[in-house]
Amino acid sequence: MNAVASGNFTRLNVTRGVLKEYSAGENPLELHFEFNPSTISRTRSIEISYEGEGQTGPKDFENEAEATRVAQGATVKAESFTVKILLDATDRMNADDNDAKTYGVQPELDILYSMVEPKLQTPEGASTLAALSEEASDAQPFPSVLLFAWGAQVLPVFMTQVQFDVKEYLPSLYPYRAEATLSLQVIQSRNQFYSAEIERMFSSAQRGLGSLQGYQNAGGN
Repeated sequence: MNAVASGNFTRLNVTRGVLKEYSAGENPLELHFEFNPSTISRTRSIEISYEGEGQTGPKDFENEAEATRVAQGATVKAESFTVKILLDATDRMNADDNDAKTYGVQPELDILYSMVEPKLQTPEGASTLAALSEEASDAQPFPSVLLFAWGAQVLPVFMTQVQFDVKEYLPSLYPYRAEATLSLQVIQSRNQFYSAEIERMFSSAQRGLGSLQGYQNAGGN
């Protein structure tokens, strides 16, 4: 099993989150991490526009059959969320890991930066950093498509912003403890990952609805 970058090598048996580049290249970028779920902020919104002469608010309706017509001016926006993760090389340093003692969590931070760095596709189909390409090309640079895995959820995302705050430095000035804030936007299109997430979400909602109704019918508050 290949070693995967991780900012925290605790001995506890915990589920780690994963952020992985969805690429046909030989070495796609990948980062495993642990984070406190309370630091996740998810946003899903609807944008409403009213068109037509004199139309300043929602259309009138009288029954369920007219609900579709009322919703025609509403557009569901792509979900975005923010995750704060802690990258900490302390455990590896205490285990006498030479890389951790030398570079701390700099490699993990560089992986995150590389995930937002514009890329170009090579003739072989792999991707390379646009800034390192020496070939003149009319190809449009593109951001990495990433897979954000957390428990049963696997979401295709773009990383729209990465920000980090270094907490502790090594004497060499490499950081060994840092908090990174990742802003992600879900790619809501017809793809295997988002389709599976929608099915999971709908199944969970139906299961929860049945459970809640059963509880309420039994006299629960």
